[in-house]
Amino acid sequence: MDSTVRPYRSVLYIPGSKERALDKARGLPVDAIIFDLEDAVTPDAKIEARDTLRDALAQGGYGARARIIRINGMDTEWGKGDVEALKDADCDAFLLPKVNSAADVQALADLLGNGKPIWAMIETPLGVLNALEIAAHPQLSGFVAGTNDLAKELNCRFRADRLPMMTALQQMLLAARAYGVIAIDGVYNQFKDEDGLRAECEQGRDLGFDGKTLIHPAQVDVTNECFSPSEAEIDLARRQIEAFEEVERTGQGVAVVDGKIVENLHVETAKKILAMASSIASL
Repeated sequence: MDSTVRPYRSVLYIPGSKERALDKARGLPVDAIIFDLEDAVTPDAKIEARDTLRDALAQGGYGARARIIRINGMDTEWGKGDVEALKDADCDAFLLPKVNSAADVQALADLLGNGKPIWAMIETPLGVLNALEIAAHPQLSGFVAGTNDLAKELNCRFRADRLPMMTALQQMLLAARAYGVIAIDGVYNQFKDEDGLRAECEQGRDLGFDGKTLIHPAQVDVTNECFSPSEAEIDLARRQIEAFEEVERTGQGVAVVDGKIVENLHVETAKKILAMASSIASL
């Protein structure tokens, strides 16, 4: 897998307290796992979940999947303890819920003290409005849209087209792209509604998200399919590169594919598509 083009199509939440779920995740075709100590773990199980999760990560077996630990908020009684217990765990990043500012990211960075990448849940109005300064933090490498919490905070309606959420989603994406940060779309709550999931995946993909967070393994296949380059896209990318390189070789005319002029920017996009396809194939 190309280390510079890691896919994040499917990002599945797994309860950090459930050994069976932690074990099952080792065999799921997901690109990344969020080991959740926050919403998926009841208050009476939060302390024990730290040991359960640390042991599962030490045991390994998660292959090339990105391993992200979502801790409890720093304003809760468990947040700092989560960091202390797991800061040296075998994982790729820590996900901080309800990030409102870069200062929140820095507070976690100070506690970690090891330079480990930090991801931020963007799920509050302040988080959306401060997305640019959050993305600019040097240790910040990923955004996750917390659409359920954000909808509650905005007091907006749930609609299939997500129109009430669009400004927030796009502001998050703008900030992420400005600083080269991974951007993952929010969950689709009706895990048995495959058509609805597909529509929301396609919308998130078209907006520019790298992938989608999932609440159930049944959602993985559709999500992977939607966020993977299609055969037609791969074929077009190859032909665009070939046409452009041929024109550069001969120094004559302009590159044209399917009646459309091919410029530098199209070739850059084409090369990204092929690199992503290669990384996905290697999984």
